[in-house]
Amino acid sequence: MPVYTVTVATGSQWFAGTDDYIYITLVGTERCSARTLLDKPLYNDFERGAVDSYDVRVEENLGELVLVKLEKKKYWVADDWYCRYITVKTPAGDYMEFPCFRWLTDDKEVVLRDGTAHLPQDDKTSVVKLHRQKELNTRCKTYRWKEWQPGFPMSIDAAHHRDLPRDIQFDSEKGVDFVLNYSKAIENLCVNQFMHMFQSSWSDFADFEKIFVKIQNTISEYVMQHWKEDFMFGYQFLNGCNPVVIQKCSKIPDKFPVTNEMVEVSLERELTLEEEVEAGNIFIVDYEILDGITPNATDPCTLQYVAAPMCLLYKNKLKKIMPIAIQLGQTPGEDNPIFLPTDSKYDWLLAKIWLRSSDFHHHQTITHLLRTHLMTEVFGIAMFRQLAAVHPVYKLLIPHIRFTIAINTKAREQLICEFGIFDKANATGGGGHVQLVQKAVRTLTYRSMCFPDMIKSRDMDNKEEVPTYFYRDDGYLVWEATMSFVSDVVHIYYKDDEAVQEDVEIQAFVKDVCSFGMQDFDHCEFPKSLKTREELSEYLTVVVFTASAQHAAVNFGQYDWCSWIPNAPSTMRKPPPTQKGVADINLIIESLPDRGRSSWHLGAVWALSQYQENELYLGMYPDEHFIEKPVKAAMESFRKRLAQISSAIKSRNEGKKLPYYNMSPDKIPNSVAV
Repeated sequence: MPVYTVTVATGSQWFAGTDDYIYITLVGTERCSARTLLDKPLYNDFERGAVDSYDVRVEENLGELVLVKLEKKKYWVADDWYCRYITVKTPAGDYMEFPCFRWLTDDKEVVLRDGTAHLPQDDKTSVVKLHRQKELNTRCKTYRWKEWQPGFPMSIDAAHHRDLPRDIQFDSEKGVDFVLNYSKAIENLCVNQFMHMFQSSWSDFADFEKIFVKIQNTISEYVMQHWKEDFMFGYQFLNGCNPVVIQKCSKIPDKFPVTNEMVEVSLERELTLEEEVEAGNIFIVDYEILDGITPNATDPCTLQYVAAPMCLLYKNKLKKIMPIAIQLGQTPGEDNPIFLPTDSKYDWLLAKIWLRSSDFHHHQTITHLLRTHLMTEVFGIAMFRQLAAVHPVYKLLIPHIRFTIAINTKAREQLICEFGIFDKANATGGGGHVQLVQKAVRTLTYRSMCFPDMIKSRDMDNKEEVPTYFYRDDGYLVWEATMSFVSDVVHIYYKDDEAVQEDVEIQAFVKDVCSFGMQDFDHCEFPKSLKTREELSEYLTVVVFTASAQHAAVNFGQYDWCSWIPNAPSTMRKPPPTQKGVADINLIIESLPDRGRSSWHLGAVWALSQYQENELYLGMYPDEHFIEKPVKAAMESFRKRLAQISSAIKSRNEGKKLPYYNMSPDKIPNSVAV
């Protein structure tokens, strides 16, 4: 009687083991085995982290083994089980791998293909074709699109984390409870003592040190010491949390009527302002998108304000980027003065604080929430709906979607929902953040998601002109390494461009992203089809880079740059000044967040900057979805290249007072998971 030896690996995460009954059926080209209970008497099977082996006896040879069916049946109470993989040793002595990496819940079954990746056009037998279509039909019913807010990219149809499919939930929901984490952060940072004085102002800047904890964080301490300096103000547009707004100025806008006479004292090359513009030495940041956003009014006792400022910056002879003019509104006029470094120190400082607050809102809502979290969720939902688990692109992308839909669902449940945590401290809470995303979606295009295009569109790609733009330099390296790896994988499975065009699943994937995820917005210009291997490689690089490097660059520096609250106020309690000469220390303190909102802000940026336990960093793929040697070789080459980039960044940072490491691969998680 032929014997197949089946080895079953249970996951090592919390609650992965089960006491339920596990049955297996082997499906061959000739026939199927009997439904067999996997059980060892007097032995506790399927414990967390266990690898168990069983003999499955069959009456006749099954032919070529094509599928493995797993079933879980309740023993006492339903007990979910996480299966990592199945291996089968055939009677002929051959070994076959069947990756699983999913949960079996309730009394449901999972049917697995062997670990070799297959394009849909490669499947020839009716058995595997039927299995593939059934899997996708089930997924489309399980992963449904839903519009959370009008004008937003679509999200998952789940109101709560517990409503999500088990495969995309966090292993432990407590680890991502925003309310719990923020409360713990506030407690750990020793700021609870100020919460009872929620609406009272601080006395002076020194008071903010009372909630500023020195945790051997080089950058945050340096920011606290130097935040008033123009160099520090300008530097953050290059390498702070929001390094995606600054652009070279080709013409002074009519709405920002800065004259040569206003700024000539700040210019060092004996050139006029117009000549400095022509020479490429003038840069601009413009927060026009904040114009008209409704300020937070959830607390009737505290008025809050939002501005839409602009700032002109100058590259001096030392090639430092220095602010030379700030206007706090979009419409020029007597009540909207242009503030200058030659104004009184408090006028100039307050203008810079206002601009830093606007940058905070832009960063949190557009750069961070929309362009990394929400966009990665769109890619993830479309992947689950349109790509079978045996598809090589599914295997490539699944590590970069890990926990993203879960963290976003938690955010909609606790953080950015009505009366959520976002409302407690932010001037764009109470609905302003929704308006901001809706406006920003109208400027979100596919090409703006491609890192090199995004840099070039702002005319910031010349390293000689701006030599200290580390976000750009490191980003190029990581983008190119990622593109090379993705291209290697694409070329392993697609022998030519026609193979891309014939792949009905990949075409359905990109169409789902555009037509459903992005709701066919006319402006977005996301492709609805892909024709070449190069187009596919770039598209997949966008997905991987957005979920990993781009998110890391704009997320994990939040405590560095935003924990010193005057440098990144989450709200302003006085309106923008409409004339010069009125600012003093009292007005600035009364404008900055009060004690309670400062505490919530600090807890938030601390919690958001923390890495997950057992974080998986770029290039780490412990779940072996791929079994083919060429792909494993490509992964190894990718890891080596990433290690070289990390080493080069570490060498560059040595001795720097402001090291930049947010794009260092050893600090880039694979996915958006926090």
